Amino acid sequence: MRQLFIAFSIIVIILIASLSYFISPYFLLLCIIFLPLIFLGTYDLLQKKHALMRNFPLLGRSRYIFEWFRPKIYQYFVEPDYDGRPFSRINRSLVYARAKNETSTTPFGTQMNVYDESYEWMNHSIAALDHHKIDHDPRVLIGGPDCLQPYSASIFNVSAMSFGSLSSNAIEALNGGAAIGGFAHNTGEGGISSYHNKHNGDLIYQIGTGYFGCRTDDGNFDPQLFEKRAAQPNVKMIEIKLSQGAKPGHGGILPASKATPEIAEIRNIVAGKAVLSPPFHKAFNSPIGLLNLVKEMRILSKGKPIGFKLCIGHKSEFLSICKAMIKTGITPDFISIDGGEGGTGAAPVEFSNSVGMPYKDGLSFAYNALEGFGLKEKIKLIASGKIVSGFDIYRSLALGADACYSARAMMMAVGCIQALECNKNTCPTGVATQNPSLTKGLNVDDKKFRVANYHKETIHSFIELMAASGIPDLDMINRSFIYSRISPDKIARYDQLYPYIEEGCLLNEDTIPKSYKIHMDLSDPEIFMKHAMLQKLHL
Repeated sequence: MRQLFIAFSIIVIILIASLSYFISPYFLLLCIIFLPLIFLGTYDLLQKKHALMRNFPLLGRSRYIFEWFRPKIYQYFVEPDYDGRPFSRINRSLVYARAKNETSTTPFGTQMNVYDESYEWMNHSIAALDHHKIDHDPRVLIGGPDCLQPYSASIFNVSAMSFGSLSSNAIEALNGGAAIGGFAHNTGEGGISSYHNKHNGDLIYQIGTGYFGCRTDDGNFDPQLFEKRAAQPNVKMIEIKLSQGAKPGHGGILPASKATPEIAEIRNIVAGKAVLSPPFHKAFNSPIGLLNLVKEMRILSKGKPIGFKLCIGHKSEFLSICKAMIKTGITPDFISIDGGEGGTGAAPVEFSNSVGMPYKDGLSFAYNALEGFGLKEKIKLIASGKIVSGFDIYRSLALGADACYSARAMMMAVGCIQALECNKNTCPTGVATQNPSLTKGLNVDDKKFRVANYHKETIHSFIELMAASGIPDLDMINRSFIYSRISPDKIARYDQLYPYIEEGCLLNEDTIPKSYKIHMDLSDPEIFMKHAMLQKLHL
């Protein structure tokens, strides 16, 4: 589009000059119309704050024109909600305002129907605290008893998004923002690229079923390559991806056209050849096998925190992993819980909409399971699933998380406008594309500060919520602080909707809660799924 605008401008100037010279000087009056447009388009090309205008001079301004007609036209016609709910419109505005260091307050009060069954809130205290006296950089130390290099993590970090899915400039902006703000950047399963290293932001190196960056020629885990990658000083933690919320239980294919020499070098694959990422891991096939891989990676990384990420599916399988921890004495340093509502650039509709436990249910269950086995003290939980605001962080910590990930909000901070072109390589803002002409519109030096601003302001809002509820310490947040409307005339506390279980109760047959009994019977540290499962479930 840039080249088209430049060509159009040259043609218009030549045409007006020719017409005025050969036919009539009155044709110079056309300059009144076209020269301002050319000057405005040239400004769009040269400015660095709006990637859409840089990539689409003049035309990109139509988006901002429509914004003047908020909320009706903008809400329903310009940028439809990502999932049909008001989440996108409200939180998109919040992210943009915070990223740009603009006011994120709102006039005329509550923008939601407080009698809607999806409405949730937290309780405040008459004895509210001065938020200035609460630590404005709350962090959590991740590292269990066998960890030699524990990591002090922010409670709000960049979720997994790979280079290849995101552009090089988007990766640089995210990592640059993480370096400025002192939070972590998850690499996604696509491996560590030079763009992840350019700004030296803290990395969480994610390893999926394709073992990109640490794979053998036949697609198995390569300990030597892993040791080399994990030795990077900016790699602070390693995360084994078992499944992701957007498409749990589904593998992926990197088509040959995307296996460029650059991508091939990063992922240790053959350039120009399609690569399959299976839905399962080759390095293990049992809960004990998973924990043995955790132990091996901890040794190879010289004691860095090792964890795994999953969207909860069969509850018995997570309980099987917990049983394996008890049996082997091997525990991960952290577990990331992704929700079935997780985002992605491309996934089958059925998997996105109908597979995987939502993050609130999965997170509360995972916390309870670890508590029930007496393991929670050793293992930190990281929550992921449309976490955008300070309240989202507060709610996640109430459910049992120690820290949070955010993906789509961080993308919006970089400049994503939810054009829904992620799977077409035509992202107009240069965020989710490998098209160089679009990628160059995203200015890293500007966007990295927007990412840092968004993180800082969101943490600030979380601290203000803590102060409002009279809580000076993260550990004091629990489920009793959050309420949910379950019908027009009924409300319930989170500890009623997601009840706690007693610490250690799953270690003794006599103290297992009734609701956990069938899942415990189906769990086995030696195998993920028992063959008799379906038969037992029908009894």
